[in-house]
Amino acid sequence: MKTLDSAVAIHEITQHTATPERFRVYTARQLDQIPQLRQLSEQQRFDMRVVASVLPFRVNQYVIDQLIDWSAVPEDPIFQLTFPQRGMLAPEHFERVARALREEWPAAEFNALVAEVRHALNPHPAGQLEHNIPQLDGERVEGIQHKYRETVLFFPSSGQVCHSYCTFCFRWAQFVGDKDLRIAARESSRLCDYLRAHPQVTDVLITGGDPLVMKTRNLRACIEPLLAPEFDHVRTIRIGTKALTFWPQRFVTDEDADDLLALFEEIQAAGKHLAIMAHYNHWRELEPTIARQAIARLRATGAQIRAQGPLLAHINDDPGVWARLWQTQVELGIIPYYMFVERDTGARHYFEVPLVRAWEIYREAIQRVSGIARTARGPSMSSDPGKVEIQGVTEINGEKVLALRMIQGRDADWVQRPFFARYDEQATWLNHLKPAFGEERFFYEEE
Repeated sequence: MKTLDSAVAIHEITQHTATPERFRVYTARQLDQIPQLRQLSEQQRFDMRVVASVLPFRVNQYVIDQLIDWSAVPEDPIFQLTFPQRGMLAPEHFERVARALREEWPAAEFNALVAEVRHALNPHPAGQLEHNIPQLDGERVEGIQHKYRETVLFFPSSGQVCHSYCTFCFRWAQFVGDKDLRIAARESSRLCDYLRAHPQVTDVLITGGDPLVMKTRNLRACIEPLLAPEFDHVRTIRIGTKALTFWPQRFVTDEDADDLLALFEEIQAAGKHLAIMAHYNHWRELEPTIARQAIARLRATGAQIRAQGPLLAHINDDPGVWARLWQTQVELGIIPYYMFVERDTGARHYFEVPLVRAWEIYREAIQRVSGIARTARGPSMSSDPGKVEIQGVTEINGEKVLALRMIQGRDADWVQRPFFARYDEQATWLNHLKPAFGEERFFYEEE
């Protein structure tokens, strides 16, 4: 039971401390309506139009006004995080789409070209459609992924958008309007059916897009059935979100913010652990007052916030950025959880960092923080066989190698297995690596 003093403190933290702000968003069609972009050249603005024709673009007024340093554009990290850049498309793809825009191709021909380019960008990496969609009674269960034994991902259809889009997003295919590329569930009854048939599942991750774009009543409809006794085997409910960065008002001043926090309290009162899987890419996202208010209000419900994000060229490929990010997160009561490697999809060539360099950045950043901030695992590749962690560079019997570890795997027996790859300074993804010591294939390829 809370003491009177702690109850008063939480009450003070959770009171609305800011004037409600109207959510205003810009998409590719409204690029020209963003006044700050007028400081860029006409060519830069055209380049944005080209890239935004292929990759999704969406940004809101809060990000524009509070997170971007417009005196540092285009190098500003949050600008790079949210606004399209020419290098995000391969030169040949960029030139083809640019030509089509200049020549004002008919809509059907232009859309066909864009679809061709999108399909060349590996829209669903790591077997998301081929291997991760489960079956129940011989039929695919749409809107669910089940890659790891204990964890099921659920994609509610009304949560398949975000307050703003990250330019690196590995789920970019969810947002481009192509139904063939989209993963979504129209209602949650099939999730419940699947969970009844799979009592080994302990964790449900509600993801997107961003589930916290949903009204609380809709989110409640997804979650409340999971609180029934028949789902006691589901011990943890996770919610993946970028709202703490892109729209912290969701927890503070939105009209149903209090109802959202009440829902979070109900989840935990039902005996479930609630983990908010918060996506952060730069320490600046934690600086605004309202962002810190949102974190405080969320933590006051008893929910645990875990932070994760990928290592990205142009945004955070600097150990100092990560050290400050992790240290600030700890100070605010957030648990650093994962440093990911940029996935092999979308604009990966613009953002990817060689694996050796990724490990060096991780190591240098970890060295700069105390043990309490060293909870972040990585650099980790969410690859087809599972989550593979780069543990370091070493030499064994005269051969320089990369030491790797399977943190999570399609086969539970793979978990925590160490293995080794030949040293390669250019490799940026698992499939670029070759087994060390003359082996023909890695263990998971054999099995």
